[in-house]
Amino acid sequence: MVEIERGILAKNDAYAADNRALFARAGITAVNMLSSPGSGKTTLLVATLRALAGARPVAVIEGDQQTANDAERIRATGTPAVQINTGKGCHLDAHMVGHALERLPLPLGGLLFVENVGNLVCPAGFDLGEGRRVVLLSVTEGEDKPLKYPDVFATADLVLITKTDLAPHLDVDWAAMEAALDRVNPRAARLRVSARTGEGLDAWLAWLGEG
Repeated sequence: MVEIERGILAKNDAYAADNRALFARAGITAVNMLSSPGSGKTTLLVATLRALAGARPVAVIEGDQQTANDAERIRATGTPAVQINTGKGCHLDAHMVGHALERLPLPLGGLLFVENVGNLVCPAGFDLGEGRRVVLLSVTEGEDKPLKYPDVFATADLVLITKTDLAPHLDVDWAAMEAALDRVNPRAARLRVSARTGEGLDAWLAWLGEG
């Protein structure tokens, strides 16, 4: 089992290196977005794309087991998007992303968002060639989620705490959430955001602009 896993990851890392080289040549900042299902990735991404409209070239790769629903939501903003359906697979890999790039107008000098399959386990170990990794944690999921799924949070450059507009209706222990994140990944930046109210959106856009 160990040898098989190493072989799979080695092959993936080779494809990721190819993707990373392509991004470097094209001046693209690739952002891999990971979370559990229902954390608000697509909703936040739609709000982000609307805010970025005309400011920078942007494109999106959408990953789901089935349907093209999210890609259709992205295209409705005027942003080019390619849907990857993984079938029984629970994550995107670098080879899938490489094939998607062949069908996507590259956002030269801009941003490429990769919305990974909703899962906090499988995607954690797969480098897609991204330059930045963002993990979302919604206030509805529980403060101990980083402790339950440490691998994915440990790889994050940024943790977005989403759906903050719901916090007044929940018993959110902010200190416990921050402590859990500190324990797993104290170096990651953190932002509290709400796509509904716009809270934190400017800070999120500023973070993207640093890439």
